[in-house]
Amino acid sequence: MNIIKRARQVLDIEAEAIRALRPRLGKNFSRAVELIFKAKGRVVVSGMGKTGIIGQKLSATLASTGTPSLFLHTAEAIHGDLGKVTADDIVIILSYSGSTEEMKQLLPLLKKIGAPIVCLTGNKHSLLAQYSDVALDISVKKEACPLGLAPTASTTACLAMADALAVCLLELRGFKEKDFAFYHPGGALGRKLLLTVGDIMRKGNNNPIVSEDKRISQVLVKITHTRAGSASVVNKKGKLAGIFTDGDLRRHLEHDPDLTKRTVGEVMTKGPVTVGPQMLAAEAMRILKEKKIDEVPVVDSLGRPVGLLDVQDLLKAGVV
Repeated sequence: MNIIKRARQVLDIEAEAIRALRPRLGKNFSRAVELIFKAKGRVVVSGMGKTGIIGQKLSATLASTGTPSLFLHTAEAIHGDLGKVTADDIVIILSYSGSTEEMKQLLPLLKKIGAPIVCLTGNKHSLLAQYSDVALDISVKKEACPLGLAPTASTTACLAMADALAVCLLELRGFKEKDFAFYHPGGALGRKLLLTVGDIMRKGNNNPIVSEDKRISQVLVKITHTRAGSASVVNKKGKLAGIFTDGDLRRHLEHDPDLTKRTVGEVMTKGPVTVGPQMLAAEAMRILKEKKIDEVPVVDSLGRPVGLLDVQDLLKAGVV
């Protein structure tokens, strides 16, 4: 067997299965999207076997893009789980044959509940298609499996049609990046769009704050103790007056051997760049890069230092 040749044939067959779906998109597809969009309850996705796995993926995609959804295994539905479905819900059933024994038992019960049914099936004359309010045709000419038994092209077509539904609903709901991030707080996008400076800044004992009259020797001890690279300097009113960094230390020490005896107010960097605790961490990272600095004081609305943001903290939090 020529492995590469066979693999290419599989991809060609599955690609053709998806292309064949395009001319079938019309009023039925639009109606399916509208029914799902207008549902008062959740979208209950049901299936079993290979299409059931596609159904789980569809349910997960819907839930993560603003459409409340749950997956209901077709066989489990007729053994008690049907209680999860209400008349306010809409049911999407994925079944290539549309005529399994479980389906024959389930469909009349769904009709009794009163939930609208949308199906993805390869048999538009099946019992499932007849019971459905909208039937979407995902039939394929042939499977990529040489035996014609293992669902391959058919599951690919089913997945593609399911994705088309999910994406249309996403856009219809006006779902944005920030919404996606809300449902994916543990992901990279969530960290970029939801994480604020206040979430990761150093505060309390880890935020070195000194008064203007402190000697450099005292400031260095505090910076070392907190393992920071700088200290925020405040005036008598407790407002930020400046910042003293490792860079300031090196620059002044080169010309002043008695630097440690001077007060920090004499050598600090006045009017430093600052950020607020509510600022997005990604925006703070942009500022650090533009200004080519490693640390920045975090101040409240009154100009008082409430934290210290270090570039290393941003990197550890995954904000790149």
